[in-house]
Amino acid sequence: MKTSRTVAALSLAVLLASGAAAAPAVAVGEGPNYGGNETINTSILHTYDKMVAELKKQDARQPAMELEVIGQSVKGRDLYLAKYISDPDNPTILYLTQQHGNEQLTTEGALEYIKHLGTGKTKGVLDGVNILVVPMLNPDGAMGDVDFPLDGYIADGGRTLTRANATGTDLNRDHVAKIQPETQALHENVMSVYGIDYMIDLHHQGTQSERDGELVSGSILFPTTPNADPAVVEGSKRLGAVVFDAVDSTGWGHLGRYVGGSAETISRNGIAVEYGISTLLFEMRGMSDNTNESAVLGQKSNGYLIKQTVTTLDATARAIADGSIDTADTSFWDTLAEQTTRDTE
Repeated sequence: MKTSRTVAALSLAVLLASGAAAAPAVAVGEGPNYGGNETINTSILHTYDKMVAELKKQDARQPAMELEVIGQSVKGRDLYLAKYISDPDNPTILYLTQQHGNEQLTTEGALEYIKHLGTGKTKGVLDGVNILVVPMLNPDGAMGDVDFPLDGYIADGGRTLTRANATGTDLNRDHVAKIQPETQALHENVMSVYGIDYMIDLHHQGTQSERDGELVSGSILFPTTPNADPAVVEGSKRLGAVVFDAVDSTGWGHLGRYVGGSAETISRNGIAVEYGISTLLFEMRGMSDNTNESAVLGQKSNGYLIKQTVTTLDATARAIADGSIDTADTSFWDTLAEQTTRDTE
């Protein structure tokens, strides 16, 4: 276990330091998939308690950060919001992770980015943008503390991660009815309280999605409900343009256009309509746990996916802070191919 942690930490450190120099074949291309050949060790990921400890440590260290409890999960775990509000009149972006408990590397990236906000790496950014981060909206699923069977899950390390919350509900289908306490907390104590202009909802998808014959490192999509205001959709497309330019140009990133529905129960659509917020879905490649082998990515890829999250958050915050998002070129959407699923047979 100690060796696994050390290897993962060294891999991440190398990737974070190397930028675009990371090899495309490792980061995107052809793997590594799980395929029954690796141990998917969840012990290298933050548990809920370790995530909370890290948030509290950063809150104590960073004068600009404020940590708020916005509610509780079904099992009574506190749900956290990390806030950086330097000027209420600044534009505000919300980063939301882990609505699905088995999609954790975006949370790992969000924690890494929060640490960056306490260093000189992001100097001046907070003068022009307010940043909100809700990490791990579904802590019960992330800890496998659920009221349904856990048979067939692949991950090892004493911890199973489930898509649904403790009641078996998909939180990302609860943004109209708002029945679950996690979605209630998000809407009542974040969406309705802060003047949010942009939101990126970070998820994970399966491992076999490809664009132009190459497996993607992630995919993006704006609101597709016909009820979204065209100006809101245009803002969402600009947000996507910033992400695409930042990630797809690296040499290790390769993004596709996600194929998603128009239901407003999904946060990307429902939040855009209800609050007039420009929203972007970002689906990273591969999940941390699943019952389907083709959905789980080998943990050797963890480092680049965490780096991809940090790159996404950093680029969008900077673009909003300096105003360059207002002139982001959205024409790439006209030619960005919808991803397809690779035939593995």
